[in-house]
Amino acid sequence: MRVLSGIQPTGRFHWGNYFGAIRQYIELQHAEQAYYFIANLHALTTVRDPNVLAQLTLDAAIDLLALGLDPDKAVLFCQSDVPEVSELAWILMTGTPMGLLERCHAYKDKKAKGLPAHAGLFTYPVLMAADILIYDSDTVPVGEDQIQHIEVARDIAQSFNHHFGETFVLPKAKILDASAKVPGTDGEKMSKSYNNTLELFDEAKAQRKKIMRITTDSRPVEQPKAPESDHLFLLYSLFASDEERESMAALYRRGGFGYGDVKKALADVAEKYFAEPRARRAELAAHPERIHEILATGAERARRKAREVLNRAQQACGVCS
Repeated sequence: MRVLSGIQPTGRFHWGNYFGAIRQYIELQHAEQAYYFIANLHALTTVRDPNVLAQLTLDAAIDLLALGLDPDKAVLFCQSDVPEVSELAWILMTGTPMGLLERCHAYKDKKAKGLPAHAGLFTYPVLMAADILIYDSDTVPVGEDQIQHIEVARDIAQSFNHHFGETFVLPKAKILDASAKVPGTDGEKMSKSYNNTLELFDEAKAQRKKIMRITTDSRPVEQPKAPESDHLFLLYSLFASDEERESMAALYRRGGFGYGDVKKALADVAEKYFAEPRARRAELAAHPERIHEILATGAERARRKAREVLNRAQQACGVCS
């Protein structure tokens, strides 16, 4: 099994990124081969400051390594360090129907809202297809809202194979654990777009302050509450042991507590959970040259496979002898 996934450096990683995806990527690195890239070319559709993008890219690499991604088990690299991807994207674009791209969610949603949509956003799914196909990826872990991207990659690959012969492996989506959906500080899905995130590596005191400001309802202290529908309890459950979770659930059902007590408990378990990764991150950040070496080594490994697949595609469609 060859696993591939990319993550955009459009902001610092938050709890939703970790529990919704990164934790599961790390578990999948024990597969036969795993490729994980920092999608800085995709990020250009939203991040227009070069210094910010460069820093966010480095931070993303440091964060992934601190959280447990092992470069000896998985290939970690920057998307832009594999130029073969952009070459393949053009080849794929020449045969991709406009209608297929017009139906893609990101472009369609922006157009419906009257927001500006540039060519990068419109052709984004083709670059993503190239990301997937160029490593002969057969498994792509995604959330349910990203299944369309894998379907598009399959459609593009099948069309190319039909015209030029069997060239690309058809990828399959591996749906990430839906139970890991993470509510934000306002109860909605945690997302940078909603400005409701809790960052993974915020300084502990700053993070505690954010937790203590989480929005809650105004029910009286003595009133029993249903834990399953409360976003504070759901956040606490991400970190707590089964015993801690059941104890907190019993407290909710019994009543006689304030949300401040839950917030303090959440801050405590979160600080403990990320203590080791936070210490590893500090050590890694102190030696950025090591991070660049890891990314360069990963890119070299990724390019070996990418060259093989690009050459196969070029020969198939006749653009090289």
